[in-house]
Amino acid sequence: MQESRRTNAQRTRATRTALVSAARDLFVDAGYAATSTPQIAAAAHVTRGALYHHYADKRELFRAVVEAEAEVVAREIEERTGAPDAAPGTAGAAAPSARSMLVEGARAYLDAMAVPGRTRLLLVDAPAVLGTAEADSLDARHARRTLRAGLAAALDTPPDDDGRRDDVARVGDDVAHDDRLDALTLLLSAAFDRAALALDGGAPPHAVRAAVTELVDRVCAPRPTR
Repeated sequence: MQESRRTNAQRTRATRTALVSAARDLFVDAGYAATSTPQIAAAAHVTRGALYHHYADKRELFRAVVEAEAEVVAREIEERTGAPDAAPGTAGAAAPSARSMLVEGARAYLDAMAVPGRTRLLLVDAPAVLGTAEADSLDARHARRTLRAGLAAALDTPPDDDGRRDDVARVGDDVAHDDRLDALTLLLSAAFDRAALALDGGAPPHAVRAAVTELVDRVCAPRPTR
C-alpha cells in the first residue's frame, strides 16, 4: 500500500510537471489568451480530464507556471549570493561585503530574468492574468523576499571602522527601520523589474547593468563620518 502511494505521488508530480512545462512553452510562444487547454493537454501528452483533475482551469495552470518561474529566480539569486559573512550589525559583517552581495543578487536577478519568456510571464502577463495584487504577492514571496534580506544585511552593518555617524539628520531618519526597509525593497524591486524589461526590449546590457550596480551602491552607501 505504501509503495502504491509513492507511485501515485510520483505519477502526480510527473503529470503536473508535464503540464506546467507544456503550458509555459505555449504561453510564451502564443500568449495566454491564444492558448487553449486542449492544446496544453496535447502538448503534455495527457487527456483534458487529467489536466482538469490537477488544475481547475487555464488560469490556475498559469498561476502554477509563474509560481515555478518565480521560485527558480529566487533560488538562483540565493545560490549566487549565499549567506552573509556574519549576522547583521556585528563587527564581522563588513558593509562593503554586504553591499557587494546585494549587487551580486541584483546581477543574478537580471541573469535569471534573461531566460527567454520569463520577463514577459512574470512582469507582463502575470499582472494582466492574475491581477496586480496576486502578482505582487507572488513577487513578495520570492525575488522580493531575497532582496529584502540582502538590503537588511547591507543597511544594518556598521558604517565605518570607528563607528562614527554624521550628526546631521538625513532624509528617512524619522522613519521606523522596518518601514524604511520595506519601502526601499519595494522601490528597488520596481527598479530591477524595469531594468529586466529594458533588457528584454533590447536596451544596451552594459549600461543597464552598470546603472543597477550604481543604484544599489548608492542606496547602501554608509553614512558619512563627521
